[in-house]
Amino acid sequence: MSNAYDSGRLDLPFVGICSFGKYPIQTDWSAIDADVAIMGAPFDGGTQWRAGTRFGPRGIREASTLFAFGHAGAYDHEDDATYLYGEGCRIVDIGDADIVHTNTERSHANIEAGVRAILAAGALPVVLGGDHSINIPCIRAFSEQEPIHLIQIDAHLDFVDERQGVRHGHGNPMRRAAEQPYVTGMTQIGIRNVSSTAREGYDDARRFGSDILSVRQVRKLGVEALLERIPAGANYYLSLDIDGFDPSIAPGTGTPSHGGFLYYEVLEFLAGLAQRGRIVGIDLVEVAPDYDPSNITSILAAQVLLNLIGRILHFRKTPA
Repeated sequence: MSNAYDSGRLDLPFVGICSFGKYPIQTDWSAIDADVAIMGAPFDGGTQWRAGTRFGPRGIREASTLFAFGHAGAYDHEDDATYLYGEGCRIVDIGDADIVHTNTERSHANIEAGVRAILAAGALPVVLGGDHSINIPCIRAFSEQEPIHLIQIDAHLDFVDERQGVRHGHGNPMRRAAEQPYVTGMTQIGIRNVSSTAREGYDDARRFGSDILSVRQVRKLGVEALLERIPAGANYYLSLDIDGFDPSIAPGTGTPSHGGFLYYEVLEFLAGLAQRGRIVGIDLVEVAPDYDPSNITSILAAQVLLNLIGRILHFRKTPA
């Protein structure tokens, strides 16, 4: 592996075109040939307060270049494993779904078409938001797939049914997901403090069968006990709202909420999830770079995704 560093371009993070992780770009959605496909969904028309997540995909892509230099994968000395390297680790960036300003239906339809194209190619879709409403078309794209268990990491429950006729905003996605017959269960963790969902929304979520846990409840349980609450061997769709993290490490978001998770709490859970079943789809949402001049929020998002993708592909090749 060491010889790879001395061949070809050095390609430092600040050089070149800013694709996710500096992986190859494939803008022909009919010709996706990869194990993982990254797609941006820069839509923030579902936001109830501070906008700006339309710049999330660009911010995450730029931050991801920090972790892209070198040609020998990512060696983790704690795990004694090299991630993101070798056969079965083909990753491409397919660009962004087209967003039509003020038109939620067309924007969401374009996002859904992108996820469907990734699934048709047999790749894992990883979608960069955008506000949390982009989860709605992502979940719709799984209508022809096997049933999924939805894992949400978030400060907010996002189980609002309808307000003033709004059914597809960033407070609605988990309710819309629960309406799909192929979503067979839901685990919602990190939910805390003042929420955008009223009590009846929580009651409805529990009637659906959702397992709702706050940050404090998760910490009391521990990672292993938390994983035991999730059906083993299932297909998991992961929706990660960056405000699930504490704003001390993720200030760049529209609706920050104190008392959130720290980095290793989430990473250890995600690594365990990748071993417990098959993660078949991911969206990471609500990164709004303009509220964070230091860019640590975008860096956090990129770091979590690259580590997660690495572990998903590793455990597919070498099951625990």
